[in-house]
This record gives sequence, C-alpha cells and structure tokens, in this order.
Amino acid sequence: MAAQSTPEELRYTEDHEWVAERGDGVVRVGITEYAQDQLGDVVFVDLPDPGGETAAGETVGEVESTKSVSEIYAPLDGEIVAVNAAVVATPELINGDPYGEGWLVELEVSDPATLDGLLDAEAYQRLTGS
Repeated sequence: MAAQSTPEELRYTEDHEWVAERGDGVVRVGITEYAQDQLGDVVFVDLPDPGGETAAGETVGEVESTKSVSEIYAPLDGEIVAVNAAVVATPELINGDPYGEGWLVELEVSDPATLDGLLDAEAYQRLTGS
C-alpha cells in the first residue's frame, strides 16, 4: 500500500478529519486521504445548512460509500459558516482531492486556541501507521 498523504500544514482528529486555518478564526474541514481510502468510492454526502452552531465531537454530516456510511464530526466548537455544495453534487471529489476540492464544511471557531489540541501531521501518521 502506498504511503498516505498527510499535509504538514493541517491539523487532524482521531476521527480522521483534517482542519485547515483559513484566517479570521475560520477553519475548513474535510476527511483525510486515509479515511477516504478506507471508505472506498464515495457516492453520497449529506452536509448541514450554514448558520448552525456545533460543538466538538457533534455530528455535522455523513459520507456514504460503496462500503459503508460514516459520520463526520465537528473537530472544534463553532458556527458552520459554509458548506461545499460541489461535494454534495459530486461526492467523488472526496476520493479525487480530499485535501482540496473535497472539503466539507467551514467553521467559525469559538476559541481558536483549541486548534492546538488537535493532532499535527506526525501524530496523525503515528495514529494511522502511515
């Protein structure tokens, strides 16, 4: 099996979400290459409407593949300020570009300091054994 891509500039959760700082307290969230590889071909994505508050660990969406259905969890407390309509319309973007066009939601984080509690790339690689 080829080594999984784990971009150094991102933060990660133990539930296989990645988090990218966008500035002004906003983060972009998606699932990792490892997660999409485990899922297989993604065929359906369900995301919430923007504007809702969420807490770290709460379900904020669902990704369905030919193998299984996985919930997507909020990595941090905050407000959902954007969702990726393109990935809802074309779910396979998650498989083709999980760290780019396959992003899922953007959150305005309640406390940006909580980003420090997420895994860095090295810790995530240890978690996944990649």
